[in-house]
Amino acid sequence: MSAHPSECSLNRRRFLTTLLAGSAALALGDLVLSRPARAAAGSGPFTLPPLPYADDALSPYLSAQTLGFHYGKHHRGYVNKLNELVTATPLADQPLEAVVKATAGKADQTAIFNNAAQVWNHTFYWNSLRPRGGGKPSGALAELIDKSFGDYDQFKAEFAKAATGQFGSGWAWLVKDGDKLIITKTGNADTPIAHGQKPLLTIDVWEHAYYLDYQNRRADYVAAVLDHLINWDFAAQNLAT
Repeated sequence: MSAHPSECSLNRRRFLTTLLAGSAALALGDLVLSRPARAAAGSGPFTLPPLPYADDALSPYLSAQTLGFHYGKHHRGYVNKLNELVTATPLADQPLEAVVKATAGKADQTAIFNNAAQVWNHTFYWNSLRPRGGGKPSGALAELIDKSFGDYDQFKAEFAKAATGQFGSGWAWLVKDGDKLIITKTGNADTPIAHGQKPLLTIDVWEHAYYLDYQNRRADYVAAVLDHLINWDFAAQNLAT
């Protein structure tokens, strides 16, 4: 009797090998689709800052898929475009905030402003969120909110109104204005730092910030951020500096 495996055995072995390889590939594909990778920004003077938490850390209120596209595609795209626009110009040697302020209101530098401001705004937004956030602030920030708005509930209602009422794309902000706090909103890439204001926190209301999870229900997204994600520690640090 021959010691070599039969043709039937070889065919069966090839079939099982192919089946296992295919299953592994499908599993890997599912993983890649469900957990978008954090892509590094391209070369240039400005870099894409890392997220301050894992891309699934804000789930179930903001999914890993939303953060993967919002951070890995949109935020990254603004960084890459900014680098393309400022390379070989004097602005390439300036800090990001200085670029925003230097180009604000200048018609011939609108593209640079838009991309620089969006890089700054998005970095500020990611820090305005945290896992297991939300609730009420404490300390000096809570006292100033009460002084400025009456109480926390009135602040929350005003902030939600600004965020949901911003027509089209934009941002809602809590801003320090002298010895009090105010709520403001900006359209598109506009930002308080272009107007000499000191922001404490923000909510991004561009559709790409929430559409995968909430579709057209912006009010539900804003409520989820305020109740579960807003980073009061970050706001308090901004108030103190």
